[in-house]
Amino acid sequence: MNVSTPAHYFWASGSLSSFLDNAPTYLTFFSSALGKLYPGVPEAVAVTRLITENPNYLLAISMGSVFMGANTYIGNAPNFMVKSIAEEAGIEMPSFFGYMFKYSIPFLVVLFIIITFIFF
Repeated sequence: MNVSTPAHYFWASGSLSSFLDNAPTYLTFFSSALGKLYPGVPEAVAVTRLITENPNYLLAISMGSVFMGANTYIGNAPNFMVKSIAEEAGIEMPSFFGYMFKYSIPFLVVLFIIITFIFF
């Protein structure tokens, strides 16, 4: 798939962030956008140009990487920590896929689709 628009960056960074840590995902797609939009430009200049000329790409990468980490227990460390603490206190928590099918897909993914249409 060709990641070329801010909406593509939002969903690509978000999808990866759902299963990996947010920071490396952000840096990967940030570097990808710099390379795609400003090939051969020194990094310091490319970063400044991205911020001033194409802020929607930066917004999309940031929002996707941070917000979609909540799609799974492993995408965001506090999700897993809260699950562990709750289970230790005797509160029944959904399984990994139970969380995704019960909460992530019906609520978060629908919200992210709406966000895509509003912002990108």
